[in-house]
Amino acid sequence: MEFYFQSDQGKKRRNNQDYANVFTNQSNKVLALLADGMGGHQAGDIASQLTVNEIGKSWEMTDITSSEAAVKWLIQKIQNENQRVYEQGQQDMALSGMGTTLEAVSILENKLTLAHVGDSRIYVLREGRLLPLTEDHSLVNELVRSGEITPEMAAVHPRKNIITRSVGMPGTIEVDVAIHNIRPNDRILMCSDGLTNMLSETEITTIISQNTSLQLASQSLIDAANQRGGTDNITVILIDLGGSNHD
Repeated sequence: MEFYFQSDQGKKRRNNQDYANVFTNQSNKVLALLADGMGGHQAGDIASQLTVNEIGKSWEMTDITSSEAAVKWLIQKIQNENQRVYEQGQQDMALSGMGTTLEAVSILENKLTLAHVGDSRIYVLREGRLLPLTEDHSLVNELVRSGEITPEMAAVHPRKNIITRSVGMPGTIEVDVAIHNIRPNDRILMCSDGLTNMLSETEITTIISQNTSLQLASQSLIDAANQRGGTDNITVILIDLGGSNHD
């Protein structure tokens, strides 16, 4: 199993509010985390970095090896972090309203365990097809689900960047969690919306499929998004499961 992650400021933003990192626990199990922060000044980058690093450092102290244990742990840790980010935003006017999306992936017991908050995404590339494993927590996605607008209309909707869930909300946060079977040679993509707002899923599939190197695939995805305008920060985590089972 191989991991690679990369983050880019893009062409239009003054700073990078995305953050990603990969952490290994006491049982040598890896947790990949990706966050897309929001908030004025530097509040977004603080929210994303704090969330990833706090959860990641906590993971390093665990000896979790099972999917079910990881799901329970992730829900609790994300709830704790949600409260912490919210309180920090309340205490410091410069950080008021800060929050972040969060994507978490771990491969345990030959399964993919994930947690998801916001409109960053997790996909699996399997046999040439890009399969979404998450559903955006966004205003436009709710409008699509209710039949008020089409997916095509959502892509150009003026309020497409409004999310309905984020780490840093008041009260209890609803975390999407799931455990998926994986197959040899699957590739996992975690990404911020700076990628998916610029490139279609077909284009993403082609770029990843054409590059056997995760580093080249990541760079090619970022380059393509920037060539389209790079209107947001762009962050990618790629995981190659290789040809054998993973326990």
